[in-house]
Amino acid sequence: MISRQSNNISNDFRMLGDELKSAHGVEVVYLCRTLDGGVNSTLFTKISYGFHMFTQMYHLATSSVCVLDSYSPVVSILNHKKSLKIVQIWHSIGKLKKFGWQIVGKEEGSSGTIAETMKMHKNYDVIYCAGEEYKEVLMEGFNADASKFRIFTLPRVDLLTSEDYIAKTKAAIYKEYPQLAEKETVVYAPTFRKKEDRFDEHLRKLIECFDFEKYNLVVKLHPLSAAILGDERVITDKRFSTFQMLTCADKFISDYSCMIYEAGIKGIPVYFYNYDMDNYREKRGLAIEYDVLPGYKESDAKKLVESLELPYDYEYLNKFISGMITDTENCTEKMAADIASML
Repeated sequence: MISRQSNNISNDFRMLGDELKSAHGVEVVYLCRTLDGGVNSTLFTKISYGFHMFTQMYHLATSSVCVLDSYSPVVSILNHKKSLKIVQIWHSIGKLKKFGWQIVGKEEGSSGTIAETMKMHKNYDVIYCAGEEYKEVLMEGFNADASKFRIFTLPRVDLLTSEDYIAKTKAAIYKEYPQLAEKETVVYAPTFRKKEDRFDEHLRKLIECFDFEKYNLVVKLHPLSAAILGDERVITDKRFSTFQMLTCADKFISDYSCMIYEAGIKGIPVYFYNYDMDNYREKRGLAIEYDVLPGYKESDAKKLVESLELPYDYEYLNKFISGMITDTENCTEKMAADIASML
């Protein structure tokens, strides 16, 4: 299992790997490492990651199946033995912002030359997606044929329906932040932007308008974000993931993050703070019409905060989520069984 998303094993990889080992007797190797700084990383970091790529090459040559949750240069650029099956599970559940080949040539994407040279998203034998509505976006982003796709939902969805996981995670968060148990909690998880133009300004506007008498505010910034809050009323947690924070969230605010699907599966109302909509459309683009998204969408911080008090259309939220995600039961077991069938 190869990932460039994190240096830690993701929930999806861990759950999938555990199921493959316990139910199917499969040996699993995890190779999870980011190239911190990307093309702007230090020479030492690039050399170190180069050695890691040799490790990837060894395991690709000695494995039956390779599972990815992101783009891997070694997988896409090199030629592999015919018996190796390469499975892309991707790291988001539903569509919102464009990616991959959809944004080649845009400010948030790669140049056409780099994409062609790096053979971006080539060599996949199987691509998983949570539903038919998501498939078209993934076909464009991966530049892949429809025949490669199979409908399976990511393993981490099982955690959203697990009472044991929710109870234990919530208890751990409340132990660290006991104030979250005292009133409703709003989690704000903005999308990372390569250039955070005036992001600090709009974040401050949101905080200034926020009703701290009624709500807790948890801000989950992207690890690469340079924004500084400096407001003790706001919880800027780095110990727990946004996914974990959903266990104690009563409302969820984002802008263009696919995390809205996890929130929706759990029944948490979603809101959108889209202060830079026009700019974001130009630099990256959206893979879905913004108007069809559930919940309130506001570019003005004051109006967004006021919308937290308005009646919410949970029926539409559920309809939207179920239309995008076909199955939310026993996701780990089903995906592992399909992968095991390729061995």
